[in-house]
Amino acid sequence: MRIVDVNEFYSPTGGGVRTYLDRKMGILADMGHELIVIAPGYEDRVEDRPGGGRIIWVKAPRLPFDRSYGMFWDAEPITRLLDELDPDVVEVSSPWRPAWIVAEWQGRALKVFFAHNDNMGAYAVRWLEGVAQTETVERWCAWYTRYMDRFLAKFDLFVTNGGELARRHERRGLTVDAAMPLGIDRGYFSPDLRDERLRTALLAQCSLPPEAKLLLGVGRHHPEKRWPTVIDAVERAGERMPVGLILLGQGVDHQKLARRAAGSPHIRLFRPVYDRLRFARIMASADALIHGSDAEPFGLVALEAVASGLPLIVPDVGGAFDIAEPPFAETYRARDARSGAGAIARLFRRDPTILRAACVHAASKVRTDRDHAAILVDYYRARIDGGTTDRRLRA
Repeated sequence: MRIVDVNEFYSPTGGGVRTYLDRKMGILADMGHELIVIAPGYEDRVEDRPGGGRIIWVKAPRLPFDRSYGMFWDAEPITRLLDELDPDVVEVSSPWRPAWIVAEWQGRALKVFFAHNDNMGAYAVRWLEGVAQTETVERWCAWYTRYMDRFLAKFDLFVTNGGELARRHERRGLTVDAAMPLGIDRGYFSPDLRDERLRTALLAQCSLPPEAKLLLGVGRHHPEKRWPTVIDAVERAGERMPVGLILLGQGVDHQKLARRAAGSPHIRLFRPVYDRLRFARIMASADALIHGSDAEPFGLVALEAVASGLPLIVPDVGGAFDIAEPPFAETYRARDARSGAGAIARLFRRDPTILRAACVHAASKVRTDRDHAAILVDYYRARIDGGTTDRRLRA
């Protein structure tokens, strides 16, 4: 099977979508399939991947607020490539220009809109949170749901990356054909990678002794991640217990976050760690992962943390909440730093032996990215072979 993903979110400099697609490309090649990504680049070029798959970069304008990402506008280069590649399946995840380019392309492929994010939750709800409740904002933005429904009518399938995002869209009146929860590469992540010397060194960088607690935050420095809420929660918790926080990431809010954390000796900001083994060791060596985003539809970082044997501290809304089971997690009211501080305190009041046992057990149950890819391809094959686009079917 040949799958082509027309993906505006695939960045030359990294990011969660790139990590997901790079890994998926290799897995599908091992399974005898081919994944080709058409992505906006700085120039036109083709990047072949060892073992199979490729990235076709199409020169495109950059986003003015984040030049790591580009945006497609001209349909001709995309449709020409789709005609040449003649895929069995074409996926797209951007609801803007790429969705319409693919929707109106006249090819034989199964057309799939694969939602990885929730623009209404990430932007409108966040921007207007001080003005109205979430339900009210969503009513105000019903035009966006109607807009999506117009282009979705031209697709064969509407798939989401997990149950949380499927529920959001269905609550707004859209029909989701399948929720396909993502998985991770468990070959990297393991509780066995815990390194007490590394943990001690990280705490020392936070000006704390080994007996303190080490929290880890991972993700873009972007408003939707709500890192200021996390920082406030850690500072509040730090008034009653020795606790440090290291944040791994970068993005448009980096300078703002750096200024916010500058007065706290126990909070450190670091750039992303792209060495996967090093990153996995850092993750396994913390005492808990703390997360702030209530807009993310799937908690990929939270899943990596669980696979690493880490307990979770996450808001009570969003994709990470779907993963957070009571034996190894504490939740707090989304966007509420005081509630977040309480969750930190509750987690570290638990019996550490029982908590560790629950985390190790949970690590062994994490879904792998190979599981995800195999289920997805089988679903596509069944839809192609069945020759049906009955939208009531679910994976």
